[in-house]
Amino acid sequence: MSVTVLVGGQWGDEGKGKVIDLLADSVNMVIRSQGGNNAGHTVVTGGKEHRFHLIPSGILYPETLCVIGHGVVVDPKAFLLELDELQSGGIPARNLVISERAHMVMPYHPVLDQLGEEMRGDDRLGTTWRGIGPAYEDKVRRIGFRIGDLQKPAFLEKKLRFVLRLKNESLTRLYNAEPFNEKEILDEYLGYAERIDPYIRDIYPLIQDALNDGKKILLEGAQGVMLDIDLGTYPYVTSSSPTAGGACTGSGIPPSRITRTVGVFKAYTTRVGYGPFPTELTDALGDQLREVGAEYGTTTGRARRVGWFDAAVSRYAVATNGIDAMVLTKVDVLDEFETLKICTGYLSKGEYWDHPMANISHLKHVEPIYEEFPGWMSPTRECRRYEDLPAACRTYIERVGELCGASVNVVSVGPDREHTLVRTPLLD
Repeated sequence: MSVTVLVGGQWGDEGKGKVIDLLADSVNMVIRSQGGNNAGHTVVTGGKEHRFHLIPSGILYPETLCVIGHGVVVDPKAFLLELDELQSGGIPARNLVISERAHMVMPYHPVLDQLGEEMRGDDRLGTTWRGIGPAYEDKVRRIGFRIGDLQKPAFLEKKLRFVLRLKNESLTRLYNAEPFNEKEILDEYLGYAERIDPYIRDIYPLIQDALNDGKKILLEGAQGVMLDIDLGTYPYVTSSSPTAGGACTGSGIPPSRITRTVGVFKAYTTRVGYGPFPTELTDALGDQLREVGAEYGTTTGRARRVGWFDAAVSRYAVATNGIDAMVLTKVDVLDEFETLKICTGYLSKGEYWDHPMANISHLKHVEPIYEEFPGWMSPTRECRRYEDLPAACRTYIERVGELCGASVNVVSVGPDREHTLVRTPLLD
């Protein structure tokens, strides 16, 4: 039995989908543990691009059971659109189940998301307006709807009557917006129920059987450590816990069963939305890095902010998640840069920090401390072994591992499966 947790070590968009795809054919089960359709994973195989938003990336392997765990919030409409797209592409998705405990995004959640952002004005967070935060908010308030509620029409109707009164009160009185119609929502969601019902399961026995039978399990999260609701750059964070701890609670697997935690990191740093970003490049060099790296969101298409690799952030992610193996992606994006930099820590009011501080006002104004490295100025995409990489490239990679406190086991030099260089296997 082995349980591997895969986490993003920065602000998300590190390339986790590619790593999941690398490992999925070697495991029996892939579990998506948190997040919603506000984030996505991209997998390129045979030159064909697959984009996933809710469905685990392991769905490309029919023998691998793919589970949407109870830590995820599911927009039924978005789920069915993604499912239709997969099936029209020849992927039947018969190996997919959804936890009956997973919460749903309701029609009023995206509206409240957008209205709340607009009311914040200059203090807006930069959400995707997909209603993920409001859905998690209702989960915590204990007025959320779970996927399993689709199998209980009478209960769904009764609860909706109560909850919608609260929501319409907020919409009309606080935001001066139009109220929602109870019957229209009920009809819409009961329509979803007919199609989603075959996928709804109690995942507890499935997972316990897999653990007891010695199966290999991969836990897949969305976003990254610096967007964690507790550990990240609050309030510029997501609404869930994209950490190793969050993977346990979002799947129902205890920490004692985790055998390895793998962290995925870009060879530089990106983030989407607002909030502090100590190594951000806002000049022509940053524009070049964004264009070469095609740094635009999988789900939203939004341009990502870009900057040098931040080892202070990554070291923090390694330490707080128990990461014992690193994957460094998009190394090839740096092929044409004459000089590279790695941030090793910060100066704030004359004080040295080796990790990001909780005070975001201070973090916004820190002075990054950099180490400079000569670029390798040669293409790496055709390399098929780690030893084939230019010496300067290997020096950069090995310094990243030293500064972060974990070994770099896998290096990616391109989007396709063949561009993945495995130094040490991630799975036993």
